Amino acid sequence: MIYLRSFLFQLFFWLWSATMAILMLVTLPLPRPINRAAMRFWSRGVILGLRILAGVRVEVRGEVPTGPALVAAKHQSMFDVFSQFAIMPDACFVMKKELLMVPLFGWHGLKAKMIVVDRDGHSAALKKLVRDSVDRMKETRQVVIFPEGTRGKVGQPGDYKPGIAALYRELELPVTPLALNCGQHWQHKSLLIKPGVIVFEYLPPIPAGLKRGEFMRELQTRIDGATKALEDSGL
Repeated sequence: MIYLRSFLFQLFFWLWSATMAILMLVTLPLPRPINRAAMRFWSRGVILGLRILAGVRVEVRGEVPTGPALVAAKHQSMFDVFSQFAIMPDACFVMKKELLMVPLFGWHGLKAKMIVVDRDGHSAALKKLVRDSVDRMKETRQVVIFPEGTRGKVGQPGDYKPGIAALYRELELPVTPLALNCGQHWQHKSLLIKPGVIVFEYLPPIPAGLKRGEFMRELQTRIDGATKALEDSGL
């Protein structure tokens, strides 16, 4: 039964996503709030499809950031990304520039004013990351960064990159760690969807002002510790 439900959901997901991506072309010349509302509608549709077709319920724990905020999230699945459009008021993701080449996705990413970084740009890329994040904060958005830079495997500790430390230092804001267990239900490069509960757990913010090393250790300890607890819970 799990294979049938997974097939039905995957069929729904790609048809729904392709349809919405095409329909959302009309939002490109319109004000960004219209595009934001369309992305939220798309995300909520995926969440509904997960529950009805695949038997996966989404649960949100902790205090969801509102207003200008910096969120550091675990990364296990593509669902980590677009789910947040339905959860946060105005999420803005840090994304690699290669994604701009993906048809439709890249256009909508630009319209949504995501923060695009060149991972080969080194110091120049970090400066642009900070500059763009400051601009998004002025728009009272929630800047979401995946400190590991890419999707990791379930059960493995992350390799945290320096981008989050640069943002933490320059923005002088608390950082909200986000633990999750998406990879246990919707794995990267797998069509199989495992029934259960996907949890997004917004942990208490790490206060501003810590030294770089102390901050990075605290961030990884909190995210990886809470993520492991979710994975071990058998949800």
